Amino acid sequence: MLTEANILQGYEAARQMYAQMGVDTEKAMKACGRVPISVHCWQLDDCTGLEARSGALTGGIQTTGNYPGKARNFDEIKADYEKALSYIPGSKKLSIHAMYLDNHGKPVDRDQIEPEHFDGWIDFANELDVGLDFNPTFFSHEKSSSGYTLSSSDEAIRSFWVEHGKRCRKVAGYIAKRTGKPVMNNIWIPDGEKEFPIDTLSPRERLRESLDEILQEKYPGLTDSLESKLFGIGSECYVTGSHEFYMGYTVSHGNVYLTLDTGHFHPTETVSGKLSAILPFVPGVLLHVSRPERWDSDHVVAYNDELRRAALELVRFNRFDKIQVALDYFDASVNRVIALAVGARNMRKALLEAFLTPNATLRKMEEKGDTSARLAVQEECKVMPLGLVWNYYCLKNGVAPDMDWITDAQKYERKVLASRV
Repeated sequence: MLTEANILQGYEAARQMYAQMGVDTEKAMKACGRVPISVHCWQLDDCTGLEARSGALTGGIQTTGNYPGKARNFDEIKADYEKALSYIPGSKKLSIHAMYLDNHGKPVDRDQIEPEHFDGWIDFANELDVGLDFNPTFFSHEKSSSGYTLSSSDEAIRSFWVEHGKRCRKVAGYIAKRTGKPVMNNIWIPDGEKEFPIDTLSPRERLRESLDEILQEKYPGLTDSLESKLFGIGSECYVTGSHEFYMGYTVSHGNVYLTLDTGHFHPTETVSGKLSAILPFVPGVLLHVSRPERWDSDHVVAYNDELRRAALELVRFNRFDKIQVALDYFDASVNRVIALAVGARNMRKALLEAFLTPNATLRKMEEKGDTSARLAVQEECKVMPLGLVWNYYCLKNGVAPDMDWITDAQKYERKVLASRV
């Protein structure tokens, strides 16, 4: 266990080392802390939701494992959420799906949700003084069982989901008004097929029509974003909402963000490499951070090279007015509170490392054509004492550094999670 004196001593040494590279660690920490990370609730209950529905997840979504202590209701999700957030330094937002509504004990179908069903979440966000993002839920429903929702050839089904999309935007606008903070409304649909369809165009024309209907109304403080996918379980050969489709839609409409999920592309593709190619053309980007392992498996975010590269790109662009960061993963095989905190801490840690990189110096070297020095400095940055600054950053933000937070989370598991049966 590190003492405060140990942390301060280590930080002072690191501060001097970074100063020699032209980096002000205090400014870096302040800048890092201002970038909000949207932390998702569905890690805490394996994407089950609060609709009291029966049946497994659908839409190509799966959770594996049955670790004890899963949150079973709104109060337990809130308690676990608050505990996980206490381990995450810096600015944060909450992110919820429409299926986490409070239906007051009465069945409410997706095309009947109202803003009042989310008052509890709004009160919770306001108590924590954080923003609240929203996601319509187009999966795990009898009317999504055909594999098509907004692109369905069945007009009754398509209309049902269009109404759901409209109501979700109304909810999101209500959240923005009541919290006084901007809301991101992220739209993802599971539409697609296991085998290659003959007609690949008509579903996409219907999807465009559906989105045009859904996005007509304007709500202050609300931004919409569209999330693509390469494939899913049951949609291996064809996905209506592909990257190319949503890229075209966002570019042509001019007021909708493009969501890039780090687990929704081919294993040989990197989202970090797409950011600068896309940003000049779209209104903005919502970066969904997960961790793919050979397929879109939504593993807990690890502190790996792709995460670090993506964070570097974001910081070097310095366009956080057009880029937002959110988490999206769920693992039922481990302590869910720890899983949520690990991923969020890794995202924040990657941003801190990016802000601690001597980007101004590297850019000057590049402008002078000194690519040799640029290469050498970048390699030296890899062994700089980030961990010493990270521990101090956590301490400054009232968050347990080092192993302390893990010990506290294990106590919470023994005291709270273990009692859930």
